[in-house]
Order: sequence, then structure tokens, then C-alpha cells
Amino acid sequence: MQATFDFTGRRVFVFGGTSGINLGIARAFAQAGASVAVASRLQDKVDAAVAELSELGPSAAGYALDVRDAEAVAAALAKHQDGAPPLDVLVSGAAGNFPAFANDMSPNGFKSVVDIDLLGTFNVLRAAFPHLAKPGASVINISAPQAFVAMPMQSHVCAAKAGVDMLTRTLALEWGAAGVRINSISPGPIADTEGFRRLIPTEKIAEQARRSVPLNRFGAAEEIGNAALFLSSDAAAYISGVVLPVDGGWSVAGAGAAALAMSQHAAR
Repeated sequence: MQATFDFTGRRVFVFGGTSGINLGIARAFAQAGASVAVASRLQDKVDAAVAELSELGPSAAGYALDVRDAEAVAAALAKHQDGAPPLDVLVSGAAGNFPAFANDMSPNGFKSVVDIDLLGTFNVLRAAFPHLAKPGASVINISAPQAFVAMPMQSHVCAAKAGVDMLTRTLALEWGAAGVRINSISPGPIADTEGFRRLIPTEKIAEQARRSVPLNRFGAAEEIGNAALFLSSDAAAYISGVVLPVDGGWSVAGAGAAALAMSQHAAR
């Protein structure tokens, strides 16, 4: 169930917002009355997301780009903001992942994830800063439990997301004087997403993972959307520099154990 927040008249841009958790966030803002823009690499996904969001909220726009390309990110933001009011909310959620042991991973594979997750986040935030409503803007980075829970087969993601969280904290210091708040959301296992299917590929692993969540269930994308609505609302006006787990207690109780079981299964 979507939480009740009113974002009528506000402008939101969600990078990575055409699928999974990030599309869930874009939907939440559209349903709350915001004008929403999304960006991701594939034009067909951008078109589909824009069509859906246009039905949910007052307006939607989309851009096909790769967050690793700083110039493309800056150009999309400049085009979207040309003559328009500043952005009230920016969400940086583009991410890459594939399960692999460090010894089996190529340097390019490791670099690819770091470039998408960490460098991509930097590119988005750096390019967006001139377009943010100051003071009052809310910036949200999408992190992961791998930022603070070591997981086998996830060394690239662990490194990248730890960097994202430290970038969040650092920019909370640097941007605070301008009145811009920046926080991270760390989603737990969210059903019906590409990341879920890659990391939890079988019913047996799914059951092990579910039992490791204290609330005894997987999350839904709309629950991450609710967290984003809260962090961007006036109710969170004094919250900045926070990494917020939205994971049913998974990171507290058993994320590492569940990941170990998953990796052992994959190794067989």
C-alpha cells in the first residue's frame, strides 16, 4: 500500500527509473502528484516507463543514456531543465550486478559495476546540482546491503555501494549549506526485480533467503517508493546523510548468512 504524501507541483528525476525498484520509486512519485522524468540505457524501456508514468501522474519524460557517460547525463538534465523550475527530488539508482567470485571475475567486470554504480552516481549528482531547488531539494541514492554486509560473489557490488554510501555522507556535508539534503536507501530482497532473479535464482535459495528476513517475507518495490516519498517529504526536513535500510531487518539478522548459502549453492 502506498503511503500518503502530496508532491503536487514538484519535479522529480529518477535515474535508472525504467525498471525494478527505481520504477517503483518513479511510480510512487507520479501517484503522489509529481511530474516525473526517468533515464536509463534502453530506449524501449524508457518509452514504456514514460507511457506508464503518464497514466499515473500529471506528466512524464524520459531519456536514453548511460550514467557512465558524464556528458550524456549533463546534456539530458540540461535539456529537461531548459526553462523549467528546479528539480525538487533527484534519485540516482542505476546499477549493475552479476554473481561471481572475485577469483573468477575479470578486471573489466569489476570495473564495469564500479563505473555504473559509483562513478555513475557521481556523474548524476555532479551534473544535477546546478538544477536542484536550493534550499529544499532532496537527493536519494539507491544503495544495497552489500555496502556494509560482506557477501560472497559480490565483491564488486560491495566495493561500489560502500563508495556510494560514503559519497552520500560526504555530499551531505558539502551540500548542506545550500539546503540540499542527501540520503541513501538500502533495499533488502525485493521480489519481482532483476536483481532478485539474478541473486535468488531458485525456489530453494528463495526459501533460505526468506527465512533470513525477520519479517519473514520479501519486500515490494512500492515499499522502497514509500521510503523515498518520506525522505523527500517535509516530514524528513531535518534528515540528511542517512543510509536507511528498508529490508525487513535482513541486514541485522542474516544477510551474510543467506548470501553464503547462496554462494555455496552456486559453487556446486
